[in-house]
Amino acid sequence: MIRKLYDWTIRMADHPRALWVLALVAFVESSVFPIPPDVLMIPMILARPDRAWLVAAVAMIASVVGGLLGYAIGALAYDQIGQPILTALGKADAMGEFSVRFNDFGFWAVLTAGITPFPYKVITIMSGWTGMPLSTFIITSLLARGLRFFLVAGLLWKFGSPIRDFIEKRLGLMTILFVVLLFGGFYLVRHM
Repeated sequence: MIRKLYDWTIRMADHPRALWVLALVAFVESSVFPIPPDVLMIPMILARPDRAWLVAAVAMIASVVGGLLGYAIGALAYDQIGQPILTALGKADAMGEFSVRFNDFGFWAVLTAGITPFPYKVITIMSGWTGMPLSTFIITSLLARGLRFFLVAGLLWKFGSPIRDFIEKRLGLMTILFVVLLFGGFYLVRHM
């Protein structure tokens, strides 16, 4: 089953609408959706390495625009939308104390969350809720998401064929590793 899903993802990565689907996933992941755009971005670049930079640019722009939605949720609808999202991620109890210190480290918080597997949506909502200057949020988001997506694109562009061979030979192991990292990330977010 995993092999069929992998093959389907690789085939779909070359679909004429693949960039639009990536943009949609990157957009909603930055504010409400739990699955990162890397799930689509990686097979898209492996299938078409010549489009690596375009794929990274689409993911970055859509992610930052989606981050603005998260910022707006935090600034304008925290009680109705933002708090339930953060509660689902296990972060609602720590928000009061966190908000006092957040803007002191806002640049670094956005940068860290934008690069690492830490859920970026938590930071986008918190940035709006705590009133982080919008210009700081946008510039830091562009820097962080650009670093993350272009680094992945560069590595896949440079080493794509060996990485693809490695993944295809060890698909079961890679799937288990991905799931462990995904759930481990959610576990860390809940208990930080």
